[in-house]
Amino acid sequence: MDSALEALQREFSGLRTGRASAHLLDKVVVKAYGSDMPINQVGNVNVPEPRLISVQVWDRGLVVAVEKAIREAGLGLNPVTDGQLVRIPIPELSQERRQELTKIAHKYAEQARVAVRNVRREGMDQLKKMEKDGKISQDDHRHRSDEVQKMTDGHIKRVDEALAQKEKEILQV
Repeated sequence: MDSALEALQREFSGLRTGRASAHLLDKVVVKAYGSDMPINQVGNVNVPEPRLISVQVWDRGLVVAVEKAIREAGLGLNPVTDGQLVRIPIPELSQERRQELTKIAHKYAEQARVAVRNVRREGMDQLKKMEKDGKISQDDHRHRSDEVQKMTDGHIKRVDEALAQKEKEILQV
């Protein structure tokens, strides 16, 4: 259940709000040295200003590849090259784009809820099997089922809280 929450946080970090975040480029992959490499393995990713991300590329020959990878990442960003430094200004989000991003955030949250419920179902199935095999009593089964349900409720609540926080962040003008 914790890994579902961690996955949700990673998904949310990739959603663009109106502010710059180094995590925004986490999923950008650069074709370098004959293979695909994460952007943080070809340069330093920094956030010098609230609306600007910069990538200091280590190898001058990869600057064009980094710029191309950022353009093609589907983030709606337009990088500007200055020597070995790639500057990525973060444009203001339109209200329509903000609504679109909240829908995507809701989709990610629902995926996390489903993952948590799947873990609950697996746990409940294991408890039924243990009771059937005589490893635990009926009372013990009921007690442990309640514990699994409480854990599930707590994790779903944390997913909802994370969604509310991200929604607030996205809709903030």
